[in-house]
Amino acid sequence: MSRRKLPKVAAPMPLELPSRTMRAMVELAMDRIVRHIESLPTQPMHAVAGGKKLARMLREPLPETGTPYERLLRLLFGRVIPASLNTASPGYLAYVPGGGLFHSAVADLIADATNRYVGMWQAAPGLVQLEKNVLDWFTAILALPEGSGGLLTTGGSMATLIALVTARHERLPPEFQRGVVYASDDVHHALTKSARIAGFLTERVRLLPSDEHHRLCTKELVRVIARDRAAGLLPFCVVGSAGTVNTGAVDDLVALAEVAKQEGLWFHVDAAYGGFFALTERGRASLRGIELADSVVLDPHKGLFLPYGTGCVLVRDRLALERAHAVRAPYLPAKQSDEDIVDFCDMGPELSRDNRGLRVWLPIKMHGAATFRAALDEKLDLARVAFAALSEEPGVEVGDAPELSLFVWRIRPAGLDAEACDIANRRLLSAINQRQRVHMTGTTLRNGFFIRFCVLSFRTHREHIERALEDIRAALAEREPPA
Repeated sequence: MSRRKLPKVAAPMPLELPSRTMRAMVELAMDRIVRHIESLPTQPMHAVAGGKKLARMLREPLPETGTPYERLLRLLFGRVIPASLNTASPGYLAYVPGGGLFHSAVADLIADATNRYVGMWQAAPGLVQLEKNVLDWFTAILALPEGSGGLLTTGGSMATLIALVTARHERLPPEFQRGVVYASDDVHHALTKSARIAGFLTERVRLLPSDEHHRLCTKELVRVIARDRAAGLLPFCVVGSAGTVNTGAVDDLVALAEVAKQEGLWFHVDAAYGGFFALTERGRASLRGIELADSVVLDPHKGLFLPYGTGCVLVRDRLALERAHAVRAPYLPAKQSDEDIVDFCDMGPELSRDNRGLRVWLPIKMHGAATFRAALDEKLDLARVAFAALSEEPGVEVGDAPELSLFVWRIRPAGLDAEACDIANRRLLSAINQRQRVHMTGTTLRNGFFIRFCVLSFRTHREHIERALEDIRAALAEREPPA
C-alpha cells in the first residue's frame, strides 16, 4: 500500500520573513515613530473633529490580497494616529495622563517577537521570574508584608475585578448575593462595574456620600454596615481610594483599615492613580495605611509612565488569589509546590496572557527606582506650583490643596446661579483647550462643575505648567467685559 506524500511547495512562505525584510520593517517604522515622538510638543492637543467621517472611511471588508507595508505606515501616521487626543504630550493634563515610555515599547517588541508563554512557570521560568521580581518590587514600594504578591493585568478595571472576586471568595459563602461592598461616591466606576460582573446587584454597592474633603466618612460607614447587618445582609468589603479620579483625594486609609478589622471586612485600596507616589517621601505620608490593605490596585501605565494596558493587583496573602481563581485541567502541568514559584494562570481569569512583565522590568532596570522617584517628586512639585498660582488668580476658586498631583478649580462669576456658573466653567474649559497647547478635563461634584488639573506625564515640566497658566489667564481675560 503506497503512502501519500505531501506536495512540494514551490512558492515562498510569505509569513516567514527573511532577516532583511524584518530589519527594513523595523527601520521604516522607527523613522516614523521617532518623528512622531519628537513632534509631540507641537502636535495638536486634540484632533478628533471629523472622527465619524474618518471611521466610516476606514471601514472595509476582509482583504483578500495584501497592501504594501509603506502605504500602511502612511495611512497610520498620516491619517489614523493623528486623529486622537494627544495623550503622550507634555501638555496633556486631562483625566489621568498615560506615559508611554519608549523603553516599554522596545520591551514589547522583544516580548512579542520572541513570543514566549508566561502563564505558567514551566513554560518560561526566567521570564516568569522577571515578572515576579516586578511584583515583589511593587509590594516593597507599598510596604506590604511577607507573603504578599499579585498579578499584572490589562489595567485597573481588570485588577479591580480580580480583587473583588478574591474578596468575595475569602469573606462570603458560596451563596454570596447578600454581600455588600462599601466605598465613597468619589470611587472609580470600575468598582461598580466589577461588582456587577462578579454577580452582585448594583444596589449591593454602597456609594456613601463623601465628606467636605471628598473622603469616605468612617462614622457613616460604621452606621450603614450596622444597618445592613440588621437587615440580614452580609457586609464583606470596604474600598478606600488612594487618589480619586475626581479630585485626587486620599481617604483616611488607617481609619478605614481599623473599621475593616473591627467589622471583619476585606480592605481594598484603589491606588490605580496614586499608588506609585509611595516611592516618594511625601507620597508615603499621604498614603499612610495602604500597607494595611488586603488588596491594592495599581496602574503602572499611570504612576510609572508605562504604555496603556499595564495594570496590577496586589494582595496581602498571595495564595488568596489562587484560592479564588485556580482551576485544574488534565492537559495542564501539575501545580507548583514551591511557594516562591508562581503560575500566573492560577491567579486571575487569564490562561493566555501577553508578557507584561518585560515592559515594566526593562525601564526600571535601565534607570533604577531613583529616576522614577525623582520624576514623581517633580509632579508633586508642579501640581503645587499650579495650585498656588491659581489660588492667587482673581475670581478663581480652588478645591483642596493637592495631596498628590491632582486638584480641581473653577470660576465663580458674581450674580450667576449654579447652572449658569457651570455653563461658564464649561465654556472656560473649552476656551483653554481650543488653544491646543494644553488639554484639561472637567468633573461634576456635588456643588457644581469643576476643571481638573492633573500632572502625571514624565514629559511635563515647569515650562509646560507655565504654558498652561498662560492659557488659563488668557481665557479668563477674554471673559472680562471691556473697561
